[in-house]
Amino acid sequence: MNLHSLTNTEGARHRRKRLGRGMASGLGKTSGKGHKGQMARKGNKHKLAFEGGQMPLIRRIPKRGFKNPCRKEYIGVNLCNLDCFEDGAEVTIEALKGAGLANGQYDGIKVLGRGEISKKLTVKANAFSATAREKIEAAGGACEVV
Repeated sequence: MNLHSLTNTEGARHRRKRLGRGMASGLGKTSGKGHKGQMARKGNKHKLAFEGGQMPLIRRIPKRGFKNPCRKEYIGVNLCNLDCFEDGAEVTIEALKGAGLANGQYDGIKVLGRGEISKKLTVKANAFSATAREKIEAAGGACEVV
């Protein structure tokens, strides 16, 4: 590949519109702005959600209760899913991601007590349910909060 052989991708470059150059150009007279109205005036900038003075959609929709902006969103991993790890293994957050058990967006991982565990595992997670902690320790494993 040489500099003289480089070309632009199809559709990457456009000619600029030449406005107000006579009726035959297709963009003469009103220059593509139509007749009158807010958008035909100069300096026609308005807010993204502005609806011409009508009550905006976000203010029309009913809201109820309290939404905590600092809420931590945990993803749950059940004990029955931890059987894929070897006996005596250390199960970390990275190991859970690698096994495909914790995908998506979240603030932390919580181990839940659904199912049984037969292997002795050292589980490191952000939170544990009471039943999960009991079952892991009953199997001879350990729970560590990261």
